Amino acid sequence: MAQYPKYLLKALIEREQKGLLRKLNTKFPEIDFCSNDYLGFSRNGLITQKLKTNLFENKLFGSTGSRLISGNSQFIEDTEKQIALFHHAEAALFFNSGYDANIGLLSSVPQKTDLILYDELIHASLHDGIRLSHAKHFKFKHNSISSLKKLLALHQKNFENIFVVTESVFSMDGDTAPLQDLTEICQTDKNIFLIVDEAHAIGVFGNQGRGLCNALGVENKIFARVYTYGKAMGCHGAAIVGNGILKNYLINFSRSFIYTTAPPYHSVEAVLHAYQLLIETNEKDTLQNNIAYLSAKAGKIKNYNNSQSAISCFITGSNNAADRLEKELAQKNIYAKAIKSPTVKEGTERVRFCLHSYNTKQEIDLLVEILEGFKK
Repeated sequence: MAQYPKYLLKALIEREQKGLLRKLNTKFPEIDFCSNDYLGFSRNGLITQKLKTNLFENKLFGSTGSRLISGNSQFIEDTEKQIALFHHAEAALFFNSGYDANIGLLSSVPQKTDLILYDELIHASLHDGIRLSHAKHFKFKHNSISSLKKLLALHQKNFENIFVVTESVFSMDGDTAPLQDLTEICQTDKNIFLIVDEAHAIGVFGNQGRGLCNALGVENKIFARVYTYGKAMGCHGAAIVGNGILKNYLINFSRSFIYTTAPPYHSVEAVLHAYQLLIETNEKDTLQNNIAYLSAKAGKIKNYNNSQSAISCFITGSNNAADRLEKELAQKNIYAKAIKSPTVKEGTERVRFCLHSYNTKQEIDLLVEILEGFKK
């Protein structure tokens, strides 16, 4: 057996002793309050059916290289044009995942002379992109305009450009960013630029699921928006939308775009079909009805964190209680995951729920019944 550094085993043992060891699973309870497939495009086979009946004429399975070498095609460029058109932007650039998009954007655009100010609860991929950047960075309190203004007043004169980074819908609580206030702040200076990750908003908010930026009418006030396709779209990949200069810059300087194999044709085609499904189906309306129903039924339960997005949670306050609630739900055939510290702050441990268009009223009622009876 090959040798390995001793700290690898030590770290795993320590994590297991704390009850935090992650393991892969292949068997899940049938009632889904866990997956990101908010509109059921994947679960209900809608994308699969589209792929079967609209076979792309190119028979290559793989793209065969990076897009700057041999992996580019007219098809992916046409798809990017459709994405940009749908999101009312000048240009779009396709990435292999939301993680790749966030890493590529934040590691390449902000420079040593720049400053990044970010919401303290942004996704790990945004954090990692910021760490890879050469720019100075500070966090502001979650959704706090006053906290952001204080940082701007303190640091603005010392940097050439400032990038403000947030999510439109936050992945742990399902709450939304004050995008209108943020865009107003960023418009006070021509060198302040807003970056918004719409991963959990696309398909859920806005006209035909265009996202929260669309719903609030601020699309054209944002420097860069990131749309991830592994959530409500039910497929894979992501796109950064903005102006043409940003796209050309990323093609030349974003390492997660330059040094990776381009997505295969069927992945790009699936994204194109998912956009068509946003237009053709009523799944968004059904999801919104379920969100309203759960909110009305569970809104008054103590420790239940209500939201107007597809994400909500029950705060257990400890890892042990989160594990107990997850197991209790599983015994009733409900799949929801405990989110434990240090992933979230100590004292805010929770079980997180993702609602879908395919969840029935009976399933929601069962979930509410269990939450009402749970004792921390």
